[in-house]
Amino acid sequence: MSAFRFNDADYDGVIFDCDGVLVDSERITSRVWAGLLSGVGLPTTTEESLATYLGNSMPRCIEIVTEKLGRTPPDDLLPSFFAAVQVALEQEVMPVTGVVEVLDALDAAGIPHGVASNGEYEKMRTTLGTTGLLARLEGRYYSAVDVARPKPAPDLFLHVAKQLGLTPARTIVIEDSPLGVLGAYTAGMTVIGYAELVSPERLMAAGANHTIHDMRELLAFI
Repeated sequence: MSAFRFNDADYDGVIFDCDGVLVDSERITSRVWAGLLSGVGLPTTTEESLATYLGNSMPRCIEIVTEKLGRTPPDDLLPSFFAAVQVALEQEVMPVTGVVEVLDALDAAGIPHGVASNGEYEKMRTTLGTTGLLARLEGRYYSAVDVARPKPAPDLFLHVAKQLGLTPARTIVIEDSPLGVLGAYTAGMTVIGYAELVSPERLMAAGANHTIHDMRELLAFI
């Protein structure tokens, strides 16, 4: 990562994914999802849930479940998930270690930044609100519901860059899933893969320019 700094003339701003990058929610949601899938006849562990569904939009998750089950899952699967995961997140979710310091440093340096998430707005309001990040990111977090295609399509990243006044080629993205990395790469952005749940090799193969293991590694480049 020594080849650039966030406040170089070559870069205008930063876009963060939400789940797993700003808020430590992926294990929580994957555990809840695995439990519900097991209950509808598709035995799934938390690890399998992470490996299969990480980074996907919920409509795509339902498509995958339908393929695996060989039939459409019960109509109440998603409502049950949203209700159960909201309770779990309100009780358990925390900011990703080091991300508050990173956001503080970006604010102090005057570097524009925002959020691009495949998750729904209600979920983001729950996770960002519970972790104390919502107010500081108000008006700068965006969902895949805003665009025609979720990640791994580039649509959401391009939409967020436009809303923040950023040029795609001059934008840095922090992502933790191969699907998110691929979307940002396809959008023509520089991608830093946060390799906390997924190996650096998988993130690099998806298009990441660099990887980090601790969010605080970003502080050296602000």
